[in-house]
Amino acid sequence: MRVEDLPTDPIVAAWVAIVRAGNGLIAAVAADGKAAGFPPLEWYDVLWELERRSPKRGLRPYELEHGLLIAQYNVSRLVDRMCRAGYIERRPCESDARGQVLVITDKGRALRKKMWPVYFASIQRHIGSHLSADDARALCALLVRVVACRDQEERRPDEQKRR
Repeated sequence: MRVEDLPTDPIVAAWVAIVRAGNGLIAAVAADGKAAGFPPLEWYDVLWELERRSPKRGLRPYELEHGLLIAQYNVSRLVDRMCRAGYIERRPCESDARGQVLVITDKGRALRKKMWPVYFASIQRHIGSHLSADDARALCALLVRVVACRDQEERRPDEQKRR
């Protein structure tokens, strides 16, 4: 991708660049994990979210979905596969007898720890080698600002409907 190949409108060009960069980088990092013999990148994403946000209590499935980095169109099937593999488990939800929480197992923690060095090296190779620390901080700040604005808009559905 070259800047001159992007649309002339700077906002549309930014959109195209973000989408192409995101898709390409996710594919590259996922391929590196696969080449190392690991499960799909989505598995790492689930394991990290469970370990990071609630290692002992677990997360409700909708809480897990909300925190994932990778788009998941069928989290329930992914969770089923990961439960069968022994990396996460379902437990009854204490506050809702009909609900369940998902908890990372020791086996899941061990897998995530083995996967991280491969993913970290891949992230460094595909992103870190092309950006200075200052560039990375600036890019991160811009993207966080965009995401924060989008999150605010999602919290105001009635206001959106009136537009």
